[in-house]
Amino acid sequence: MNPKLPYVLLVGAGVIIFILSCMLLGRGRRSTSCESQPRVVEKLGSVSQSLVFADLTPEEMAQVVRYLQGSLGVQLVDAARAKPSDSCIASVDVQVPAKAEVLRFLDGGGPRPPREALAVLYFGSQPDPNVTEYVVGPLPTPVYHRDVTVQKYGGKVPYHRRPMLGSEYEQNVSGFFVHPVGLEVLVDHSSLDISRWAVSRVFYNGQYYRDMVQLESAYAQGRISVEKVRKAPQDGDFSSMKPRAPPAALFPLQYEPQGPRYSVRKNHVLFQAWSFAFGMSVNTGLRLFDIRHKGERVAYEISVQEALSVYGSNCPGGMSTRYMDGSFGIGRYTSPLVRGVDCPYLATYLDVHYLAHSQDPRISKSALCIFEQNLGSPLRRHYSNLQSLYYGGLVNSALVVRSIATVGNHDYVWDFIFYQNGAIEGKVQATGYASSSFLHGDGLRYGNRVWEHTLGTIRTHSINYKVDLDVGGVKNSLVAHDMAFEMVRAPWSPEQQIERPRLTKKVLDTEDQAAFRLQSKMPRYIYFAANSKNKWGHQRGYRIQVTSFAGDHVPEASSMERAISWARYQLAVTRRKEEEATSTSIYNQNDPWTPTVAFANFINNETITNEDLVAWITAGFLHIPHSEDIPNTVTVGNSVGFLLRPYNYYDLDPSIYSHDGVFFTSEQDFTACEINPIACLPKTASCLPNFPPFTYDGFQNRSRL
Repeated sequence: MNPKLPYVLLVGAGVIIFILSCMLLGRGRRSTSCESQPRVVEKLGSVSQSLVFADLTPEEMAQVVRYLQGSLGVQLVDAARAKPSDSCIASVDVQVPAKAEVLRFLDGGGPRPPREALAVLYFGSQPDPNVTEYVVGPLPTPVYHRDVTVQKYGGKVPYHRRPMLGSEYEQNVSGFFVHPVGLEVLVDHSSLDISRWAVSRVFYNGQYYRDMVQLESAYAQGRISVEKVRKAPQDGDFSSMKPRAPPAALFPLQYEPQGPRYSVRKNHVLFQAWSFAFGMSVNTGLRLFDIRHKGERVAYEISVQEALSVYGSNCPGGMSTRYMDGSFGIGRYTSPLVRGVDCPYLATYLDVHYLAHSQDPRISKSALCIFEQNLGSPLRRHYSNLQSLYYGGLVNSALVVRSIATVGNHDYVWDFIFYQNGAIEGKVQATGYASSSFLHGDGLRYGNRVWEHTLGTIRTHSINYKVDLDVGGVKNSLVAHDMAFEMVRAPWSPEQQIERPRLTKKVLDTEDQAAFRLQSKMPRYIYFAANSKNKWGHQRGYRIQVTSFAGDHVPEASSMERAISWARYQLAVTRRKEEEATSTSIYNQNDPWTPTVAFANFINNETITNEDLVAWITAGFLHIPHSEDIPNTVTVGNSVGFLLRPYNYYDLDPSIYSHDGVFFTSEQDFTACEINPIACLPKTASCLPNFPPFTYDGFQNRSRL
């Protein structure tokens, strides 16, 4: 025998023992990868049907551009470099078919509506400059276009109402919104010839001047006191969002131990009893269609309509600011989302394609996210310690669809949330930079000082939604329930008086009765009622509950109020009409004195009993910027929106059928998995998710506002 062999065997055995020891020890430190459960199975038909609402693909957008370039007989300049005197394609978006056509297709076995696009064109090179809207189709190979401008707006859209193109903006200061310099210039740019633009008034440090020549002369002769303001550096200044502290322990993360419990195919989402289609309007942003619970449609459309902010200041720019963000493009400025911050790290991220202010389709990578979220509290629960001992509860896990739009200084976090009890929440959280004015004179009447020369200016924010509920069918009525106290004599003791609350009921028959002014008292229970009843004899309904702490609305005597007249109402319910598809128009921003769409005209006392109805919901808040808004505003406390809640729609709470329910008694072994699924978590959830590498495409091929 080889004399060295025992030593070799001994060394080999030692290596094996060392490896086995490491493996055994490692089991206590490292979890296995999570195993995905079987994916949610969808019917292919439902996915195919949802495509009737789908956004345009880049190929379809390109086809529309090529068709228009060759069919209008007008030279179209790329909007990315167009001058006001040029003609160009400003935007291309999907033209959602009429509701009646869609329902015939979805519910009646009718033909699929033709797929069409809506193109907005600026004709600046024409003898009579104007804005024209064309419906182009059928896609993917268009052969026709029709002018729908007069049909939609009652006449041609004057050229001066057009939203400005992205090429007309240029800024390059970190957080410049809070760096006012006290110099503002009023420019007359009514001419399409840029060389004829002129300065018509100048404001500097609290004083007004006829033009720059007068200001320069006064400065040179020493007639004004000039307080020089240093420009803040790009990084490290007070407005920078660069963290002031180094990274520390990692914040909590959320993941699905057995993979996602929802599915996303094309533009169709399935989650437990919910299904819906989603899309992204280039102007108004996130929108949902054909929302169903337990297979039954409860809403045809839920969409954002407008985000309005009205500012106060003692500087000319600030006091005249009224931002209607739909004009700039809430969908166009939907920003790429950052994993782990904007949405949970393991959310499903989807790209958004759009064509606006350029003749080429563009992409916002990971601009929409979908995820299931454990909200950390029970949806419902009860602990019984009277007579029988038991616990019953259900984790509040909901599906969230989110996009975030950055329009100028404002960042809006748009959420639609689907709960297991059949409720839907529409919510917006506001963040971003506070707009500001140069602090001078009586500036503190209009806000708080937030830096040396910076006045955080007071403003109101108003958000408008369109909610087209179809409760138990298309035909609904609007019903209000509330309470009132009544005084009665106790039947068993007539000398004793009792004050008891009772239920009040009222059917709201007309649009005027269903239009609730912003600060007026609104019935606390107001719901769309179906023609059918539940097991207990009540009309099936969905209740509208608004969450808002809005500031006051612009006085109706204002010459521009009709352009934002939707903001008069916290809730207004009207008969649904194709010609009243939106509460406002992208053209209202630049000509609010003669609004292209005035929502006030929608309310004309028509009957709304047993009709196809739409709820227009306005939620908002008053923002008085303060020092904690520097460097920018937090979302905490700046969240508003609405809830749609079943009201006698079901015979009992549908969440009782959720697989997430927990129930055990004092007589059961609540540590057993078959009794209490939560007890299985140490086994089923002791795994590590497969985190994809961090990527971000938010700085590639982006245009500046």
